[in-house]
Amino acid sequence: MPPNTAIVLDGSGIEGLDTAGIWILQKLLQRLRNDGHAVQFLGWPPRFSRLLALGAAQRNAPPPATSRPGALARIGRDSAAVGEEARALLAFIGESAAALAGSIARPARIRWRPVLYNIQSAGFRALPIVGLLSFLLGIVVAYQGADTLRRYGANIYVADLVGLSMLREFAPLITAIIVAGRSGSAYAAQIGTMQVTEEIDAMRTIGIAPLELLVLPKIIALLIAMPLLTVYADMLGVFGGMIMARAQLGVDFGVFFDRLTYAADLSTYLVGISKAPVFALIIAVTGCFQGFRTQGSAASVGRQTTRSVVQAIFLVIVADALFSVAFSILGI
Repeated sequence: MPPNTAIVLDGSGIEGLDTAGIWILQKLLQRLRNDGHAVQFLGWPPRFSRLLALGAAQRNAPPPATSRPGALARIGRDSAAVGEEARALLAFIGESAAALAGSIARPARIRWRPVLYNIQSAGFRALPIVGLLSFLLGIVVAYQGADTLRRYGANIYVADLVGLSMLREFAPLITAIIVAGRSGSAYAAQIGTMQVTEEIDAMRTIGIAPLELLVLPKIIALLIAMPLLTVYADMLGVFGGMIMARAQLGVDFGVFFDRLTYAADLSTYLVGISKAPVFALIIAVTGCFQGFRTQGSAASVGRQTTRSVVQAIFLVIVADALFSVAFSILGI
């Protein structure tokens, strides 16, 4: 067709026209006009003429301007998201507590095989890394205090430094951080993957409560494993401090142990052990909660897994600080 040709579009025979037809017609008109042709409409019903005008207006309209939200809007949005997540976490804690109370009332409903498996994975398999880091932490504490104690001739008090710091604070805290990184992330990844593959929906369909099958065994297992891991960390941390005390300060094992039994009584030991069940609940509930928050993709699994570790460690440290304040007020 030669350029600058007048083209007449006769619409008298058209009985119906939808948005898809308008879109195709607009693309045809745009191509003809780009080639230099003049287009005239003949016999088009008024309703179709209005649709054509609307389609042309929409096609030529500039894209909507996108504006970034301001700082105040971002703060409000983030605060609302945090509040919604806190509300969901409280609801999940309540559901888990109700399920745990029901299982305690009816012990036959507890699934002991998953409990034993989680004790093995979260407890027994964590022994090497917990023992190594606790041992090194005891060495570091004794080494950092050795110079000052030697300067004042108070070498024997290295037992007080290592014993009180490890038994009261460092052993339960380092154990909780390691378990949060190992087991809390594993809980979130496992449940999150099941959420993406719709296995949890299948459980609900066949009448299996996901809390009883997935959450309670993990909580019970960590409630059993965490105090035992804390005792193990106490032993390895104190042993590391004993080795460094002998190497740097010349304090023999027997003298160190005698001073330790004098400085750290049973209440000191129980203070650290009493934190372990609380830390276990925080880690298990946070990991499972973030797993259930996963939505739709592998990226969401990774995101919720990372969030579970960060939140669990944060809440563990906050709980440890609250324990310190409470014990200080009580004079323990």
